[in-house]
Amino acid sequence: MSETRIALVTGANKGIGYEIAAGLGSLGYRVGVGARDAARRETAVEKLCAVGVDAFGVPLDVTDDQSVTDAAVLIERLAGHLDALVNNAGISGEMDPGWVQDPTALDLEVLRTVMDTNVMGVVRVTNAMLPLLRRSASPRIVNVSSSVGSLTRQADPDTEIGPIMAAYAPSKSFLNALTVQYARHFAGTNILINAACPGLVATDFTGFQGPRTPEQGAATAIRLATLPDGGPSGSFFEDDGVVPW
Repeated sequence: MSETRIALVTGANKGIGYEIAAGLGSLGYRVGVGARDAARRETAVEKLCAVGVDAFGVPLDVTDDQSVTDAAVLIERLAGHLDALVNNAGISGEMDPGWVQDPTALDLEVLRTVMDTNVMGVVRVTNAMLPLLRRSASPRIVNVSSSVGSLTRQADPDTEIGPIMAAYAPSKSFLNALTVQYARHFAGTNILINAACPGLVATDFTGFQGPRTPEQGAATAIRLATLPDGGPSGSFFEDDGVVPW
């Protein structure tokens, strides 16, 4: 097996995903930049290479079975294995004014679309990449979640958790639950899987509203992608520690 550590970051052409790729690259990982848009993907690869990151583009639409299969084939050909998978790609879905998704008026097609990317997309990619991850001595999987997926925080009237988001927030709760199920399956193996909350980050995803930079938002995911053997698995983390389910 090559000694070079290999990572794949989905949705890595901009924002938090780009900074996760940059951070892993600065630690010596060869990074696959997963993204749907070819022009943005190649621009991101060029920027990363310009700052010394060993990066390569991975055409990847997490909602498309064939695209995900092709991505796994490409990584096998170019790298032969995978040490870290960061499932970062995600969408909020159509919002009403004020960044609200009213559950009483929610378009079910919006819900389906959000779930297909934020939940089923993670399952598609993770399962397709598992044969490559199992070739690693210390495979790590990170699912980029959100504190709005915390049912504990959402149900606490004294916790400020932002507007009602009846498609996006439940998709992250579902993702958190899936993370636990994967961790249960991987118990007793060398595969560690955790969920990461980046916080409210100023990117185009949030309309550039938020007190945190993309670099700050990437930090927890980078830490979880590089955990030592024996580290936690099946947990949900932010900068300050564990996020309650």
